[in-house]
Amino acid sequence: MPVFDIADYGAVGDGETFDTEAIRKAVDACHEAGGGRVVVPGGKRFRTRPFELKSHVELHLEAGSALVSSEEPDDFPEGVFACLVLAREAEEVAITGQGTIDGRAHGFCDTSERYHFKAIKRRPSLVVFDRCRKVLMRDVTVVNSANWAIHPVGCQDVLLTGLTIRNDLRVPNCDGIDPDHCRDVRISDCCIESADDCIVIKNRAEFADYGPCENITVTGCTMVSTSCAVKIGTESSDDFRNIIFDACVIRSTNRGLGIQLRDHGTVENVLFSNMIVETRHFSPGWWGRAEPIYVTAIHRAPGTALGRVRNVRFSNILCRSENGVFICGSEDSLVEDVVLENVQLVVDKWSKWPGGWHDRRPCMSPRTDFGIEPEKDKGLYQHPTAGVYAEHARGLTLRNVEVRWGENCQDYWRHALESHHVEGLVLENFKGTGARDGVEAIFEEP
Repeated sequence: MPVFDIADYGAVGDGETFDTEAIRKAVDACHEAGGGRVVVPGGKRFRTRPFELKSHVELHLEAGSALVSSEEPDDFPEGVFACLVLAREAEEVAITGQGTIDGRAHGFCDTSERYHFKAIKRRPSLVVFDRCRKVLMRDVTVVNSANWAIHPVGCQDVLLTGLTIRNDLRVPNCDGIDPDHCRDVRISDCCIESADDCIVIKNRAEFADYGPCENITVTGCTMVSTSCAVKIGTESSDDFRNIIFDACVIRSTNRGLGIQLRDHGTVENVLFSNMIVETRHFSPGWWGRAEPIYVTAIHRAPGTALGRVRNVRFSNILCRSENGVFICGSEDSLVEDVVLENVQLVVDKWSKWPGGWHDRRPCMSPRTDFGIEPEKDKGLYQHPTAGVYAEHARGLTLRNVEVRWGENCQDYWRHALESHHVEGLVLENFKGTGARDGVEAIFEEP
């Protein structure tokens, strides 16, 4: 394989000098030669402004090397492709190696708040693949992303494996991996810590002509999130289908496994299996109220179109959480054919943050049940905790599901199961009691 070392094209690697032109020259030379490997040599930090990868180019970061982002917003283009590394309409493009890509997120944020930083500058993503085929990222470490870390959009045949993503858990929107309108995606063996979502599958309205998200697998990952560890949505302007999440460990996270339909796309044929999930309450500035499993189909705003959630399975899930499972559709879009099988939930309390909340955000539709005042409802509202809460669903099956209550009993703990407007609820070997004496295990409203 031809090798093109960026040092041979003038890169200094002192962490202060911008080495962007040397990187661009090496990439161009590699592409013009028909392909090969562009090497970022180890032991040095190469400061850079945005640059573009091209077809048949592998960017290889040797151990001990780092690509360090500029902190100046004016160095980045406007719009959705504001990022450090961009590949557009490329084929057989790769980023590999034991080196690091550093987004220097703190330079784009006000870091004075303790739990939730605020953006003070326009924040770039780190790596974007736009309409590419045969994309590979392997073994690289990504740190301090100021926005989404890795964003494949409109891509086909994507493999992201062995990645380490460590973002500051206080920086908003610094998602880990965001497949967007993509097909045939494999994400495996990654270690991700991100404020906002670790792995989130999206269909953004800006790319409506890119097609649906389908044929996606996520396996063998460990995750910590200040929002949701693995999620479908909320941006859901097209369909999601044939998606598998398997053999992952989630800990110390606001929300575990999530489907958040808010737009006109449909979510169907989704499997979550063989997971260990730990979720806890945190600062209310972040979405999620410690739900280990979260499935919702709710209008983003009054009058907007809403698709469907159907044919979803959760199997072999062990949960330790400060809240219960939350399944919530809408009157005109029932959550359909959802099965929880071999799911064990232990509800306990260990964080300092208050519990007894439901979180339907983003949601501007006021609700009038439960005595909630519409003008105060923005989707986050107080409600007693149930082991499993279900509302506006059809064909919900709980098979070999067990709800246990921890020793730190809370006043707002109630039923093992609470359901409202659920058609065809099936309980097979459901185990659970009320949280305390005098509370029934099951509360059901037709």
